[in-house]
Amino acid sequence: MIRVLVADDMKLIRGALTNLLDQQPDLEVVAQVYCGRMIVSSALEHRPDIAVLDIDMPGLDGLTAATELRAQLPSCRILILTSLCSVANLRRAMLTAQVGGFLTKDIPPQALTAAIRQVAAGQRVIDPLLAAQALTLPGNPLTPREIAVLRLARGGSTAGEIATELFIARSTVRNYLSTVVAKLNARTLLDAVRIATEEAWL
Repeated sequence: MIRVLVADDMKLIRGALTNLLDQQPDLEVVAQVYCGRMIVSSALEHRPDIAVLDIDMPGLDGLTAATELRAQLPSCRILILTSLCSVANLRRAMLTAQVGGFLTKDIPPQALTAAIRQVAAGQRVIDPLLAAQALTLPGNPLTPREIAVLRLARGGSTAGEIATELFIARSTVRNYLSTVVAKLNARTLLDAVRIATEEAWL
């Protein structure tokens, strides 16, 4: 029996998913949550084999919750089921949260149950259209050093603190940050951080 946690803030969708999965002879919904902050605690309590998570949830988004869940309960596989089907979300899900699956909510019921079984078995299942889009988009334009500087800037470090941390001059830090903003076609450093984070480059 595959034990499943379902997380979606929409009661109707959460209930429909639960009914669908409970009708399967080898699937059992052991927990339902409507808030992102409840995902990890509920998973630790019920120990599901797989968590089916929406992205857009109150309290904590599904991708952040997925990252925390993977850290605290690595035995639990994760399948993202969402209507927020952007390549940026796919990259963040696969690279940062390291989920096992990423699918759209318009997937047919039989395909969803099959995907849950595959992810629970350790396989990866990705929406084919999104996967194709991700392959055709350019990769990360930032160098490892630029990423290191931007990560520290994202954490609130000043140019002086970054310079001390990386053993480089303040002027070099400023040059790196200016280059990052230009490479990402960002309006400001804050915008550059946002873009790099959404693309899972940090």
